[in-house]
Amino acid sequence: MKLLIPGIALTTACAALPLLTARNDLLNLGVQIFLAVLLAQSWNLLGGYAGQINLGHAAFFGVGALVTRTLWIAGVPLVFSLSAGALMATAFGCLIGLPAFRLRGAYFAIGTLGLAEILRITVGNLLPQISTIRAAELASYSILPRYYLTLALAVLCVALIALLVPSRVGLAIRAVREDEAAAEASGVSAVRHKVCALAISTAFAGLAGGAYAFYHVSYYPQHTFSPVWTFDAVLMSFVGGVGTVHGPVLGALFYVVLKEVLAIRWVEFHLIIFGVLFIAVVLFLPGGLVEGWNRVRGVIVRRH
Repeated sequence: MKLLIPGIALTTACAALPLLTARNDLLNLGVQIFLAVLLAQSWNLLGGYAGQINLGHAAFFGVGALVTRTLWIAGVPLVFSLSAGALMATAFGCLIGLPAFRLRGAYFAIGTLGLAEILRITVGNLLPQISTIRAAELASYSILPRYYLTLALAVLCVALIALLVPSRVGLAIRAVREDEAAAEASGVSAVRHKVCALAISTAFAGLAGGAYAFYHVSYYPQHTFSPVWTFDAVLMSFVGGVGTVHGPVLGALFYVVLKEVLAIRWVEFHLIIFGVLFIAVVLFLPGGLVEGWNRVRGVIVRRH
């Protein structure tokens, strides 16, 4: 609850931004940040709270993008297209999740990465052509609907997970992360709660993919299945603070803004810089920016 007021203030400021400026570059940056929040928060539920390190998250993002784009271009209203994309991502996640959950630790991570790569290669072979929107949509293209859509989805994702975490289901999911055997002995179904976390995680990943497909004028379908989307989500979650509600939000904001700055000034080296940053966070600040802020605040409180 202590983050409720800052969250409302931040949401209000973001919603008011288009009323204060007509700069499309700032609105485009906002869309990228909101998509990053949605993607990181969706990964964090399964990877941070449930303790299942999923390296195939891009598969669900890609399924959501592919289904949403296909239906929307065919003339299906956007709301139904996004919903169908989220449902297909969830169905695919549950389909591969049940057998994948038989694996533990690094084997689960490698297994999900392998499945995602199989899907990426398959889509690349079946749909090698570029995906473009129709001329009518191109003529009326505006960044404002994309901005408010991604903002609404990001707020919805953060709010739902904030409500889920302290609930009985959220406590059970975290119990499974801490000690699966002990959770089972206490009457908590590990498989059921891991599938629950997977379903919510993949649904929001599908929504992120669908919003991405609505945002871009053209792209290759194979691109949305790239492992880059998974590793970006992992990096943002860990940099911000994995296993926390506000960590992925901070991580996404930090990552997108810094990426824009580095990509302009050090195009060849920005990926190396992010790799070093990730290693440094894992080694010296495992709680991410959230832990760093808590340390600084503790020092300030002790001095006063």
